[in-house]
Amino acid sequence: MNSIFEIIMLLCFGIAWPVSVYKTWKSRSTGGKSLFFSLIVIVGYIPGIIHKLIHSNDFVLYLYILNLLMVMLDMAMYYRAKRYENAAAR
Repeated sequence: MNSIFEIIMLLCFGIAWPVSVYKTWKSRSTGGKSLFFSLIVIVGYIPGIIHKLIHSNDFVLYLYILNLLMVMLDMAMYYRAKRYENAAAR
């Protein structure tokens, strides 16, 4: 059975990541970003995905995968912004 609390947590995180991606896209700045934090979040989502695959393969798995993809996109936006910052510094 799905845990309503797990679903709420993933939905809240799921809303936060696109907002972060958008802000980085618009600002072209790495200010306030931490690759280490993003990596920790990714490492946290992976066991959640594995658990869902092994023990309770339900639609919540897709929330985990979507959130993981959003964190990865946020990391890509970090590197894009870093390129802009480096170009501006030259």
